[in-house]
Formats: sequence, C-alpha cells, structure tokens
Amino acid sequence: MTEAVAVHPNGGATATAEETQQLDISIVMPCLNEEESIATCVAKARAWLERSGYSGEVLVVDNGSTDRSRELATAAGARVIQESRRGYGRAYLTGIPEARGKYIVMGDSDDTYDFTNLGPLIEPLRDGHDLAVGNRYAGGIRPGAMTWSHRYIGTPIISLLLRLFTGSRLGDSQCGLRAFTREAYQRMGLHSTGMEFASEMILKAMRRGLRIAEVPIPYFPRVGEAKLNTFRDGWRHLRFLLLFTPVYVFTLPGLLLSFLGSIATAVALLLSRGAIDGPPHWPAVFLGPILLVVGINALLLGLTAHLLASSKGITGDSRLFRLYREHFSLEAFLMVAGALVLAGIGLYAFLGLAPGLDSPLQEAQVGALAQSLMVVGVDVVLVAFLLALLRAE
Repeated sequence: MTEAVAVHPNGGATATAEETQQLDISIVMPCLNEEESIATCVAKARAWLERSGYSGEVLVVDNGSTDRSRELATAAGARVIQESRRGYGRAYLTGIPEARGKYIVMGDSDDTYDFTNLGPLIEPLRDGHDLAVGNRYAGGIRPGAMTWSHRYIGTPIISLLLRLFTGSRLGDSQCGLRAFTREAYQRMGLHSTGMEFASEMILKAMRRGLRIAEVPIPYFPRVGEAKLNTFRDGWRHLRFLLLFTPVYVFTLPGLLLSFLGSIATAVALLLSRGAIDGPPHWPAVFLGPILLVVGINALLLGLTAHLLASSKGITGDSRLFRLYREHFSLEAFLMVAGALVLAGIGLYAFLGLAPGLDSPLQEAQVGALAQSLMVVGVDVVLVAFLLALLRAE
C-alpha cells in the first residue's frame, strides 16, 4: 500500500496525508545558512513538544541557504519548506500558512532563543490572548547577545514609536520569539517581506483590537554569522511605521503648520497696523500665508492617505474620517474650493478698486492672503477629485 503524498504549492517540502490533520502547536523557524545551529534549535523544539504533551511540529522555512541547513533540519526532524525569495518576512509569509497548529510559535534558528521552554508563551494564548511577545530586556540579555546600538538605540526607539503610534505597551517590540493563534494571524493580514514584519505584526494587532501579552524570555548570543544590517533594517522599520501612520506624517504636522500660519498672519497684521508694539517685518508678511498653505495641503494629503490606507485595511476608521465619508461629497468640496477662490479674487479686487491701504506692507499682506486662498482652493479641487476616485474604487 503506497502512502498518499501532497506536494506543497511552493514546490518545496512534501506532506503525507497524515500531515493534513490539525495539531496543537507549530513552531516555525526561518533559516538562511544556519548549519551551525539549525539542528540544535529543531532538537530543542521537538524535545519541548514531547515533554509538554502537546501535539506539534517543527517547520523550517529555508530562505535560499547555500550550506547544509536544509539537510540538517530534515535530519533533526523538521518539516522543511523552501522559499528562495530572500527576506525575514517573506520566509514567515510562506511558512506560517503551511503550519497546522492551532497555536503558532515563531522564532529565529540561530540559537538565540530558548526553544526548550515555550510554555510561558503558550499560556497567555490558552488564557484568551491572541498574541504573546517575548521581552528580552525583562528576561535577561546575555553578554554579547545584542550589540549596543540595537540594545540601547534601535530597539528602544522602534518600541517607543510603536507605543506612540499604536498605544501598545510593549517594552521589546522587536523580539523575534512570539506565539499567536491561527485566527489572530489571519485577522492581522500581514504583508511585509523584510525585518519590518515584526513591527507590522504589532501595529496591525493593535489596530485589529487583538489582546497582546508580553512574556519575559532570555536572549543568548547567536551561533554563526549575523544577518542584520543596522541602518538598512532600521530604516525599513521607520519607513514602514511612517507609511502606515498617516495621521503622524500628514494630519498632526498639518494642524500644527496651519495653527502657526494663522498666528503668524494675525501677528503680522497687528504689527503693520501698530496694534501691538514692534516693528513690522516684510518676511512676516509671507511667512503666515506660506505656513497656512503648506499646513492645509498636509491636511488634504492626510485625508487622502487615510482613505487609501483604510481601503487597504492598514488603518481603522476614526470618528473624523467616518464624518467625512458620511457627510462630505465631491460637490461639497467643490463648493468649499469655489468659496476660497472667490474670496481670493475678492481680496485682489479690493486692492484694485479700494483706496490705498495705510502702507505697502499692508497691501502686500492682503495680496499674499489672496494668493494663498486661491492656491488652497485649487488644491482642494484636485484633492476632491482624487478622493472621489478612491471612494469610487
């Protein structure tokens, strides 16, 4: 009697008919040239599964290794899947859907994490949490395990930004040892192919309202050559966070610039009329309108970015955004734009028809404000059509 065999879609490992049944836990490890440590990690994970009483598997995602990593992982008892396209996130995006466990544990295959004691990560999931993240600072970073730049600069900064952008309370957002339920993974809808995969998981878990627990875990010096690039990977995390948080890139700066522009315009007007003490300055005449234009443009771009991000499931709907979708249409924006343009033309007509103002400085102020109103009006028209197009999609 021959055994039924199913070929995986990625063309890598094969699975028997028995391997289609669901298990309690799948331990997924990405691997790129880790022949010095991969067998040890697989053996530790399998030993823990045997002691724990859970049914489970160890799944290694070979990310294009050129050494004996794949053979050693197979010999140690892992199910190996091949993903030739390089990338930390890419390996997980290929491997996790292949996992058959109700609970999924992810961790590096360089022997930095202790696979002999995964119970503390699983317990929060059994208690109702959706995601459990390790904290290396709380569990103890062994000497030589982490460079000073990652320990004191990179990881703390990224964790701070995630706390600021998402409201998470994680002290170590970049820990690679995590556990989550299959349902939680499906709800997060992850896409990042690089190291920013770790940040995307936290950001989307928070935005989907998932329950997150943080568990102290020890961190050991890696075996073999490090794959991290401090500046490249750090920039990828920062780039991801900025792209996925339009309120901090557009909306808040736009509000600040608009406020400063309004204050600068009012102060310049009061100075020119002698309402407050101080000499009038020509730069002040143009500073306020410029800040107003830039600020309002940032707000318009923020609204557009928020609509696009929301349509892709990147961000949720804020109260302000729901108000826009329910009550503002293309025609409403065009009416506002028309009023701004007409107000600017009216100010120019006032300059041409009315008696001269008290000084050339005041005339310049009115002219600068008129130009700003017309520029903003035209910008509103352009953004209105872009928003309408996005809403139509």
